[in-house]
Amino acid sequence: MAQGQSRSSNVLVVPQAKAALDQLKYEVAQELGIQIPQDGYYGYMATRDTGAIGGNITRRLVQIAEQQLSGGRIR
Repeated sequence: MAQGQSRSSNVLVVPQAKAALDQLKYEVAQELGIQIPQDGYYGYMATRDTGAIGGNITRRLVQIAEQQLSGGRIR
């Protein structure tokens, strides 16, 4: 498989969201102290690190959705 390509069959419902999701990925990784490879190849990263990034992204997206559903009120 060529570098930078993905076998993922996931398709973004809103393609413009890719930039925002990438930004969120880098923010979360920085908060966790994890360096994301500049070439985009994650094969050398520890599963624990990639899982931590993905888990924290999911957690943050759920928080954003909850805030939007509650009318922007923070609990």
